[in-house]
Amino acid sequence: MNEKLQKIREDGLAAVASAKNEIELQEIKVSFLGKQGGVTELLKELPKMDPSLRPEMGKKINEVKNELSAAVESRREEIKLKASEIPEDFDITLPGIAPLSGGKHPIKQMRDDLNDAFRSMGFEIFEEDEITSELYAFDKLNFPPNHPARESMDTYWIEGHDKGEANEKLCLRPHLTGGSVRYLQTHKAPYRFVYPGRVYRNETTDARHERAFYQYEALIVDKEFTFASGKVMIQSILSKVFGREVPVRMRAGFFPFVEPGFEIDMGCLVCGGKGCSVCKNVGWIEVMPGGTPHPNVLRSAGLDPDEYTGFYVNIGLDRLVMMRYGVDDVRLFNSADLRFLSQFH
Repeated sequence: MNEKLQKIREDGLAAVASAKNEIELQEIKVSFLGKQGGVTELLKELPKMDPSLRPEMGKKINEVKNELSAAVESRREEIKLKASEIPEDFDITLPGIAPLSGGKHPIKQMRDDLNDAFRSMGFEIFEEDEITSELYAFDKLNFPPNHPARESMDTYWIEGHDKGEANEKLCLRPHLTGGSVRYLQTHKAPYRFVYPGRVYRNETTDARHERAFYQYEALIVDKEFTFASGKVMIQSILSKVFGREVPVRMRAGFFPFVEPGFEIDMGCLVCGGKGCSVCKNVGWIEVMPGGTPHPNVLRSAGLDPDEYTGFYVNIGLDRLVMMRYGVDDVRLFNSADLRFLSQFH
């Protein structure tokens, strides 16, 4: 056994000294010191030896084991030091490789820019959970009981919480407006705040629609606020975000939570108003509904509609980003395609 131990020692030390990298070194360590390694096999043979010889042989085997372990660690340090050395023929005047850098997602960048723009106009920022109840998603927003938006074909109801009273039925928020009612209930008038966040709709995706997308809601409630002031606010915000005047038009539209209600469009910046797939070849793209909060909504928040009025908009944040960068397919934002996202760093 002495000869076998000496052979293992010599072979092990030679193999360790010749290891070129850490992978080879680890393989050598396993072959000599692992569970099936040469040193371990000798330890397994000790019980078969004469009892009087076991202590001495056990001591020698452990000495070889420790010697090989120390040699492995010493060689590992040598390999690490050599890897960090600069080759003699390396030209230090050559330009280096720029490190990879990250950046904000374009939607987050737009949200932050809008936050800055609204803060400069005295607005507060409000955020809330993405799960809401039927009470706040529909009932307090003047949606009739049989409105199709309440159906599962439009709204994602939470399994196990999709029955019972309105405050017991839970869903992924289909819009942000219900959260705005909660803000009105928990803060003091007058109100001037924005509410950015992601919402969920059960619909077919295409170049202009996603199942999970971002909205940006702004609401003013005060005793005196003219509708004309609301339109000026929209034009001012869009001009500030895009750095230029943006064409805006308002069309009559119906939404349960506003009266009167409007569809607010901006000139398509992808095609410059000439017509493309994003604007359905009409030169305009719908970016937000707007209007005066419906009296029933104000009442649900504990406000007297004869005393308070205001102005509401809910911006389609994804579409605004499409306009800013000329992106023609909203699905690219959630694609996790680094070739696409790296353009915005």
